[in-house]
Amino acid sequence: MLSLSGAPFSYVHVNLREGEHKRPEYLAKNRFGQVPCLSIGKLNLCQSASILEHLADALGKFEGRSADEKARIREWMFWDFDRFAPGIYRSRAAKLGFRQATPDVAAVYETDGKAALAVLDAALKDSPFLVGKRPTIADIDAYGVAHYATAGGFDLAAYPSVSAWMRRIEKLKGFGTPEQILPQQSRP
Repeated sequence: MLSLSGAPFSYVHVNLREGEHKRPEYLAKNRFGQVPCLSIGKLNLCQSASILEHLADALGKFEGRSADEKARIREWMFWDFDRFAPGIYRSRAAKLGFRQATPDVAAVYETDGKAALAVLDAALKDSPFLVGKRPTIADIDAYGVAHYATAGGFDLAAYPSVSAWMRRIEKLKGFGTPEQILPQQSRP
């Protein structure tokens, strides 16, 4: 969001494998002990959707233009958290060995991921972005999940509307993959 908005930002890498997110100094900023955490002065925000909504309001970019658009954006972001992210992220974690999963549990993750990708694909069949003709924080939020689908074992060729939507987002000025924008070391 910050990169797409052209806003300058510093980045502090948090090494999850070493438990940096559970240390007192990090928990003082993010009571949930999770990433991401956005710090602006004394304000510390956690949870991606909350951060995206705050930035959209503060920067005046990628926000909804009407009450209806804002409601649709929030609807997609809540769906992302509830239905899209679990199947994709858990499948990826199981494939990469971050999370243990029996074959039956891995199959549930895969089924959930495929179902969510099918919903996303159907929604994008007749619309270039999730809420109309321009990208919003709903697209930024959902792209953040879709980016990891192939690492979770999902073949995005089966979801042509999702693939085309991802290419549209990747062409936006300021776009970069998480690996490009958020390196494994802190960046002032």
